[in-house]
Amino acid sequence: MRSYAIGDIHGHIDLLRAAHARIAADKAACGDSDAPIVHIGDLCDRGPDSRGVIDYLAKGIAAGENWVVLKGNHDRMFTLFLDDPQAQDPGLRDEFSYLHPRIGGSTTLASYGVANAGDRPLVPVHAEAVAAVPAAHRDFLTSRPCYFARGEAMFVHAGVRPGIAIEDQSEDDLCWIRTDFLDYTGAFPWLLVHGHTALDAATNYGNRVNIDSSAAYGGPLTAVVIEGRSVSVLTDTGRAPLLPTPDAPIR
Repeated sequence: MRSYAIGDIHGHIDLLRAAHARIAADKAACGDSDAPIVHIGDLCDRGPDSRGVIDYLAKGIAAGENWVVLKGNHDRMFTLFLDDPQAQDPGLRDEFSYLHPRIGGSTTLASYGVANAGDRPLVPVHAEAVAAVPAAHRDFLTSRPCYFARGEAMFVHAGVRPGIAIEDQSEDDLCWIRTDFLDYTGAFPWLLVHGHTALDAATNYGNRVNIDSSAAYGGPLTAVVIEGRSVSVLTDTGRAPLLPTPDAPIR
């Protein structure tokens, strides 16, 4: 059973289109036009065109593309800001806000025409953002699922809390978890495919595969193909097997 997955996009529409092109080439090579493409979340923030990414994915799904788009912590922070600019996502450290430069919310608002959001009073910025962001985009982000299962693979944005059934996982963990998940070396019931924790390159730890290759920070946007528990990175020249390296460093 074949599935495709794409890592954290963070507003990079050109990288997303290129990842889809690599997947299309692989589908053509193996004659499988029906396999789903799972987008692991974090559509927005930090990159230049969050609006374009959200619009592209929402319109594709509406047109019948077999795409799954999961909810990432940045997608959740964006909609929470629109609901209440004073609200603090429980996964975000107290010293940060959505418009803090390290979070990247200002770049998302800029893609909707709200300029210099981090340098102006919050009340007018929020009012402009609410007026600028289409309701369809807000609805799309808030309605995203937090996990997707297919065959031997389970797809989530951040990870899972070990020992808890997937249907009992909290959204906070599925969108935000790091330490208790990343440090876990035991087996999961599935091959766990995730992003959220940026690496230099996609890494297969044996029990899980992290496909966030730091597109938010100038790195590539990884697309992988998964068959059973076998994983390959899709390159411009074809597949590159991503073999398990359980002793790979975690950060």
